[in-house]
Amino acid sequence: MDLKKLIIIFFISLLFTGCQTIKEKSDAVAEKENKAYGKLVGKTVNELKIELGNPTEDFINEVGNKVLIYKSKKFGIPCDRKFELDGNNTVISFSSSGCI
Repeated sequence: MDLKKLIIIFFISLLFTGCQTIKEKSDAVAEKENKAYGKLVGKTVNELKIELGNPTEDFINEVGNKVLIYKSKKFGIPCDRKFELDGNNTVISFSSSGCI
């Protein structure tokens, strides 16, 4: 009975260790992404389009600011990068989801 408990504990700890490694890697990718695209905050819409091309979608949000969305897929996982522009067509914020 003790051997069975020991094996179960071993596999549970192995599972948690693997999950922690995946989380650390995804956090590192997200940090790199935010650092790279965060540099576009404060730039004009023309500089943004030179860097990334034309957006996949755009809309006006509830505050009245224009939001440009760049969609892509990597390994079948959808990635959305959103850039919010103020009235002067300057990037004021960046967010991403699903990007690896």
